[in-house]
Amino acid sequence: MPHDLRVLILGGTTEARRLADALAAEAPHAHVTTSLAGRVTNPSAPATGDLRVGGFGGPDALAAWLVAHRIDVLVDATHPFAASISAHAAQAAAASGTDHFALRRPGWPADPRDRRHPARSLADAAARLPAFGGGTRVFLTTGRQGLAAFAGPELDGLHFLVRTVEPPEPPLPRSTRILLDRGPYTVEGETALLLEHRVDVLVTKDSGGSATVAKLTAARELRLPVVMVERPPAPEGVPEVADVRAALDRLGLSPAAADTCP
Repeated sequence: MPHDLRVLILGGTTEARRLADALAAEAPHAHVTTSLAGRVTNPSAPATGDLRVGGFGGPDALAAWLVAHRIDVLVDATHPFAASISAHAAQAAAASGTDHFALRRPGWPADPRDRRHPARSLADAAARLPAFGGGTRVFLTTGRQGLAAFAGPELDGLHFLVRTVEPPEPPLPRSTRILLDRGPYTVEGETALLLEHRVDVLVTKDSGGSATVAKLTAARELRLPVVMVERPPAPEGVPEVADVRAALDRLGLSPAAADTCP
């Protein structure tokens, strides 16, 4: 890699922040820009490097930005469910001839004790809920976007506890209680929450990572079913790495900083 390496990180995740900070430690002469979509008030922003907030305006505009800013490597470190952004990144990298890879944390592995019900999408997850019976209390942790999938009249007899970072917008399920909170969470706290609200089933995305995995452990210990929305397909042909150590290696840099980032 060139001495004056120029990197654009599509961020918003813990991994993106850690990669930016690791690059500052391992490649101080590199020029690193982290781009955030700007959908949350207090995003996970890096302490180092340049920061831009807001979309690019589609793959063509992103490709033009990559060329104009002489980016050597585009790192897609967005959320595993940010399928549209990832697709645009792949298209822009191909169009501009920019080296490109994804930093994608692994999904949560299943445990033999889990009562996991896989769902292909939010709509599929919603369609599975009536089978749990009328009056079911659902803990919904799929984020504030896409809640309309659970707002249909066929789910009017269910009660939803919806946890999001930012206030969601309608349409929402008919019987909804909003809980605004941000991880990381503890098993003790999640267990207490599930018991307090008499939750019958957890609905979540297979986001992976340590910040929110405690809810799965709590549900497992309480023997609660979990409807798990599977990840959307990643763009074809885009190399993936699972952690910051591997990302630094992919960039031809020492991985030591990955262990020291906050």
